[in-house]
Amino acid sequence: MMNQNGTGFFNSIPTVTKNIIIINLLFWVASLVLPKVGIDLVNLLGLHFPGATDFKAYQFISYMFMHDTHSFAHVFFNMFAVYMFGRILENVWGPKRFLVFYLVTGIGAGLIQELVWFYNLRDVLFASQDMINIGGAQIIPKSEFLNFFVTIGASGAVFGILLAFAMLFPNVPLYLMFIPIPIKAKYFVVFYGLAELFLGVASFGGDTVAHFAHLGGMLFGYILVRYWKKKDADNGRYFY
Repeated sequence: MMNQNGTGFFNSIPTVTKNIIIINLLFWVASLVLPKVGIDLVNLLGLHFPGATDFKAYQFISYMFMHDTHSFAHVFFNMFAVYMFGRILENVWGPKRFLVFYLVTGIGAGLIQELVWFYNLRDVLFASQDMINIGGAQIIPKSEFLNFFVTIGASGAVFGILLAFAMLFPNVPLYLMFIPIPIKAKYFVVFYGLAELFLGVASFGGDTVAHFAHLGGMLFGYILVRYWKKKDADNGRYFY
């Protein structure tokens, strides 16, 4: 049976939010399928460190549409957050502003992550040698060594969305998974931000999560929301 009136779950999702989810899911499927014909989409579109042989400027945008192919959870939880919070922001701001916000926070998250890697790799980057000894077993050019540092995922933009939601609706109660106690959005986001900062600084062994990218998304999201709030107030517009 066809839905004649255009109402329904899928059609109820705002345009930009819906397309972000669709594109991320399509790219995730493509990342699984294309390696079978010799195309490594994660390597092509993931954000490489500037100076690496595989780095391209467009990766600052494309990386946020790529996700871990070893687990559906990475893309699922990111897109679930986009659906839960992004659609509300898009309804408040409109599609153009929401799209700008998503892209700016995603790019900002990538920039912060690269700066953190620049700090961590400073000894290698400024070393006079052009060759890197890996574990005493392999010697490769520095530019190829930098290819090992790749960032993927929409998490930076997602954390920007969470921050914006908390700024617009600070007292809305949210629930952490498995904890049936409501937490106001403003406290929820502060908790997440502090947790990411702790995990990023601690750098636990085996942790492959780009915690500083998450913080970067929140930072750029905060700046953008504050800028828009002042701009709207100056123009006599008060949306929040």
